[in-house]
Order: sequence, then C-alpha cells, then structure tokens
Amino acid sequence: MTTLHALNHSSHQESGYSPQKVSEEEYWKKYYNNPNAVYEWNNGYLEEKAMSDVLTISMYKWFLELLEHYLRTNPIAQSVLLEMGFRLTLSGKKEVRRPDLGVVLHDNPIPLLPHDRSYRGTFDLCVEVLSDSTEEIRKRDTVTKKKEYAQGGVKEYYILDSQRDRIQFYRLGKKGVYIPIKPVKGQIIKSKVLPGFQFRISDLFTKPSPEEMISDKVYQRFVLPSYTEEKRARQAAEVRARQAEKVARQVAEELARQTELTERRSERLAEKLRALGVDPDKI
Repeated sequence: MTTLHALNHSSHQESGYSPQKVSEEEYWKKYYNNPNAVYEWNNGYLEEKAMSDVLTISMYKWFLELLEHYLRTNPIAQSVLLEMGFRLTLSGKKEVRRPDLGVVLHDNPIPLLPHDRSYRGTFDLCVEVLSDSTEEIRKRDTVTKKKEYAQGGVKEYYILDSQRDRIQFYRLGKKGVYIPIKPVKGQIIKSKVLPGFQFRISDLFTKPSPEEMISDKVYQRFVLPSYTEEKRARQAAEVRARQAEKVARQVAEELARQTELTERRSERLAEKLRALGVDPDKI
C-alpha cells in the first residue's frame, strides 16, 4: 500500500514491530487524522501505510490526471484521494481501509457528501499504489485487501506499481470474487464501473501528455474533447476556405477565358467589316 503523505513512515514492520491494538472509537478519535502517519484499522489493530518510490508515484499522478479528464467529460462520479477511509464489516471482523484513490458513482446508494471526512459507504472503484518496503506490506495490498475489497463489494480494484509484473486490474465477478480484467487487444484496460474510461497499460509507464492523447483514439473521447472538436471545426473551416478559394479561382479563370473569347470574336468581326470597306468604329 502506498501513501503520498506518510513521508515519516517508520520501519516498524522491518524491525519486528508488533501492531498496536486500539478500539475503533480510539482509532477514529486519535489516529485517523494523525498528522505524522496514515493509519488503517484492521480488526482492532493499527496498520501504517507505507511510501512508494518516485516512479510509482509519477504513474499514480498520471493515472489520477487521466481519471480527472474522464470525470470532467463524464460527470458521473467523484474521486477522492488523501487516503479517505471507509468502513468494511466482513464475516466477523471490522476494517477501516484508506485506498490511495477511491471513486464513488453518483448513483451509489450512499452519497459522498461535501463535508465528509470519511466515506460511510463502499467505494465503487479503489486504486492502491504498491510500496516495496516489505513483502508483508505488498501482500497487504495484493492479497489481504484484494479479498477484503471483493467481500465488501468494491466493483473494481486496480493495483499500480513501477514494476510491470506487479500491476493488476480486477473486476468483481458474479461469485463475489475478483477476476482479472482482460486487456483488449493485449494492451487496453476498459472499466465497466466508468463506461468509456480506458487506458493502455504501457501508457502508465510512458505517461503521454494531454496534447498527445487528444489525437489518440484510446483517449480522445474524454481527454479535452472540446479541444478536439475545436480542432476538427478549424480543420473543417480550413477545408471549406480552400474549397471556396478553389471555386473562386475557377470562376475567375472561366470569366477571363470567356472575356478573351469574346474579344477574339469581336476582332475577327472587325476584320471582316474592314474587308467589306466598313469602318467598325463608325458602326
């Protein structure tokens, strides 16, 4: 699990630190808004979130920007970050998890309110960014939370990491377990939670700019579509202007040709009149 804020993350896990046991009430009161670290609450025990490397964080930032482009074009949901917590009650235990990025659809039965500091419902989509600090922390995201999010009803779960073999994308199946999202054409991940939201796995690493994406069929429907429409309108106007210029030039050329033909006919007629002894200028 990753956080963009736990810069002072200690190495408790590496040193054999035993998780601290606290009540849920104490967690919300004392630890949820802790300024020095970000804690989750796992059935009575604190779990500190760890920091990712720079490459993984830059991937997360690109993904977040892509998602915000989508939500501006398709305002069907809200995204929340800064590790906003949500509560899970799962077969005899309780959890408070704080995904790096969560998405709540507007038609979710429990709305996300403007002044909420935690979410009372279940996110429709969660994104976690891996930390490579310990194997235990990696398993927390890839195994433990994967199971918890599925049991809790999170419809899609994405795991981002700078190491390609650790990247995972899941969708909740009919049996209540996650199944891997199969990339389209071997590369493109398409969301069902957010219709039309899609991205190439390779682009998580290359991180194309918006200027590049507006000309890319994968992204152009939701990345700055107004710019794309304006560009198409400008191109159409340029085509119409060139066509009008071509027609005007053809008309001018035809008029010039007709004028020249008329002048030649007049000259021939004048020559014939002179041959008959008639001065054409006096007619």
